[in-house]
Amino acid sequence: MAKIILEKEKCIGCGSCQAVCPKYWQLADDGKAKYLGPSELEDKDIGCNQEAVDTCPVQCIHIEK
Repeated sequence: MAKIILEKEKCIGCGSCQAVCPKYWQLADDGKAKYLGPSELEDKDIGCNQEAVDTCPVQCIHIEK
């Protein structure tokens, strides 16, 4: 299982996570990223979440395996 970690205080609200992985990410009312998925992901479901990690300019999204 993999765990998604969002360091919300570091988020600048650029929306890159939502752009590459809208199934799991959106911008919340405060303008920062909000993770919509389960707290733990099967390895097969990491997919676009890894893209969100890779595209985040402030590296506030992490996947812990």
